[in-house]
Amino acid sequence: MDESVIRVRGLRKMYGSTAAVAGLDLEVFRGETLAVLGPNGAGKSTTVQILSAQLPRDGGSVSVLGTDPARADRRFRARLGIVSQAANDLLELTVGEVVRHFAGYYPRPRDPEQVIAEVGLVGQARRKLRQLSGGQRRRVDVALGVVGNPEVLFLDEPTTGFDPEARHQFWGLIRKLASDGTSVLLTTHYLDEAEALADRIAVIADGRIRASGTVSELVDDREVVVSWDGGSATTASPVGFINELSAGFGGEVPGLTVGRPSLEDIYLRLIGQEISS
Repeated sequence: MDESVIRVRGLRKMYGSTAAVAGLDLEVFRGETLAVLGPNGAGKSTTVQILSAQLPRDGGSVSVLGTDPARADRRFRARLGIVSQAANDLLELTVGEVVRHFAGYYPRPRDPEQVIAEVGLVGQARRKLRQLSGGQRRRVDVALGVVGNPEVLFLDEPTTGFDPEARHQFWGLIRKLASDGTSVLLTTHYLDEAEALADRIAVIADGRIRASGTVSELVDDREVVVSWDGGSATTASPVGFINELSAGFGGEVPGLTVGRPSLEDIYLRLIGQEISS
């Protein structure tokens, strides 16, 4: 993974006087899955929309597959897959008809029937979109995003509304696409999804990347989380910290546990929230 397919430097997007994206730097390599984590309003979806040529930017440089999305043409768009769209104008068509219809937009589409199977909709292939549940509609969105056999796939909260079985089935599809060379940029609120799929994770808050790297790079092995009844703290000097804590309690610390920080601990710290036990 040494070829950069997405390169972003100093990306900015303003909505009035509010900076949705405030000088963001990002890079994704060929065949890599990068998960972007962040709270609501952090700038994740805005970034995806700019990179996928759905939204203009106000500053910075962007290259996706060697092209500035601001100058996107049909050939460029055909190389992308985007799971954020909804076929709201095709509600009277069946699942099979919609997926086959979208496949016709691309020069090298994947087999529509195979895609329908991979997103778990074989049993609904003859049903109209208006007859589907919210979770099933979201699976259609995923099918439309991958049917074009994209070189770069943008996934903006793709498994919202999925049950656990559907999520794991979707994970298998993304792993297969990545192993075939597709580069994936995934935004998600599910930390387990990021850990399961991502080669690297980037944490975004207030429109900027706070940290990025593999899970092991983000979780410092020198640190431990000390928890007790009523509180917790992360420290690189657990023995000294526990001695001070014990002195404060006058002896035994109630509910004392010591462990390595989780991705959730690191994530909450990076976005500026206190870690709760």
